[in-house]
Amino acid sequence: MMRRYSSRGGGGLSIRIIIGLVVAGFSLFSYFASQEFNPVTGENQYISMTPQQEIALGLQSAPELIQEFGGVYQDQEVQDLVDEIGRNLINTSIVEGTPWQFEFTVLDDPQTINAFALPGGPTFITTALLSQLETIDEVAGVFAHEVVHVLARHSAQRVAQNELTNGLIGAVGVAAGDASAAQTAAMIGQLINMQYGRQDELQSDTIGVCLMLEAGYDPEGMISVMQVLAEASGGQSQPEFFSTHPNPENRIQEIEEAIRDAPEECP
Repeated sequence: MMRRYSSRGGGGLSIRIIIGLVVAGFSLFSYFASQEFNPVTGENQYISMTPQQEIALGLQSAPELIQEFGGVYQDQEVQDLVDEIGRNLINTSIVEGTPWQFEFTVLDDPQTINAFALPGGPTFITTALLSQLETIDEVAGVFAHEVVHVLARHSAQRVAQNELTNGLIGAVGVAAGDASAAQTAAMIGQLINMQYGRQDELQSDTIGVCLMLEAGYDPEGMISVMQVLAEASGGQSQPEFFSTHPNPENRIQEIEEAIRDAPEECP
């Protein structure tokens, strides 16, 4: 009886391993089969959504996000200025002719210093950040950075990465039959995806410099924005390795290099 019980246990372990390998293999195949070339970044990337799905996701998410950040700021003069800057960035650069539906909105949040873009084009800046900016070039620097996130399809790329990570986590959990093993794999996966996030930020900075130049804005304004963010952190930011955003000081160095290289690097 003891031997029969042991044999069944071993068989169960083998089945779990096989199922885990199948799950992992399917996740890897699906991920690598989604590769496509992005002409904006000049890179191959893995995308699990169509542009239409990205646009739909952004439009669906926008109302809840707007409510979370205090609603739309009710100052038409400020909104008109933001719209003008956004239009200049879009109509005079590589953005023109792309399928993305950009719309620039000021959010009535005087506490949260932030700006972000949803998949497909909806782009936002809080009054807390806007109040810290002193020039048109600084505002253009913020929006140029966010526009590149959309052009580079960073959100869709992160979705594909998360799908792969979740698939591999599930495979580890099935094969090991151990929740702690799955939790360890999840932590590793999060760190890997964080690294992609930091690279996304740097890429948005450097390509954003090109958008600013094409639209007639001074890219030095983006450096000023980084200085505002550094001051806003009050020296309390996390070490760069564990942050989804690179330290502002390191981003300034990358932006300065992008400005110097712009004549050769910008399309």
